[in-house]
Amino acid sequence: MGNITIKTAEDIEGMRVAGRLAAEVLDYITPFVKPGVTTGEIDRLCHEYMTNVQGSIPAPLNYCPPGYTPYPKAICTSLNDVICHGIPGDKVMKNGDVLNIDVTIIKDGYHGDTSRMFFLGEPSILARRLTEITYECMWLGIAKIKPGAHLGDIGHVIQQHAEKAGYSVVREFCGHGIGKVFHEEPQVLHYGRPGTLEKLEAGMIFTVEPMINAGRREIREMGDGWTIKTKDRSLSAQWEHTVLVTETGFEVLTVSPGMPAPPAFIQNQVAAAA
Repeated sequence: MGNITIKTAEDIEGMRVAGRLAAEVLDYITPFVKPGVTTGEIDRLCHEYMTNVQGSIPAPLNYCPPGYTPYPKAICTSLNDVICHGIPGDKVMKNGDVLNIDVTIIKDGYHGDTSRMFFLGEPSILARRLTEITYECMWLGIAKIKPGAHLGDIGHVIQQHAEKAGYSVVREFCGHGIGKVFHEEPQVLHYGRPGTLEKLEAGMIFTVEPMINAGRREIREMGDGWTIKTKDRSLSAQWEHTVLVTETGFEVLTVSPGMPAPPAFIQNQVAAAA
């Protein structure tokens, strides 16, 4: 188990609230994501909604892990070939762009972390397919979560589904444990072998957030020290949920009225297991 924390009933309730609030930021911002808008404007609107409406705190703002400079914005906006940690700014989004918005809020000391993909206008067939396959990857990984399963089971099914579609899985960034701490143990890799790594126990909470590239998996870091792009400039996509391991399976904590529905095959799988 190492340093993995098993959450108490009180922790789980706090995480449910934080997860719902994080997802509701994405519901709120959806109508504003359109061609002609800057990523900086998206950040400003999300920041104001968190602080003024929810009374929550944007966790990324001034976040400073070892070796980094403080992150300067409230959310991450990763556009087209940006894999993750894109810093909002003056970039005007245009028709055909694809955008990941990654939101982490803090409410009463608990972190809720989630991200979604957005299309600006009409996406290319490639962008639509990559986004859909990545969404399926996330849900296939989540569906493996139950006590007694292993973290390697999650990574394996994600890698298998992505590579079968001709895509690649980013290795340098992964999901993570979360609670009163933004990033804690365990690391949740999006590749791997079944039956390996930590065994899951009820009360664990972590994110599943596959980053899938249309081209090769290699990355390049931009001069701002945060933004990560695909080395070959191919498109990248990511989805993220925060998930609780329950006594019988899993509970997605980052749920909201506007959350996209799980793929039909996942809904059928969950219904069959119930």
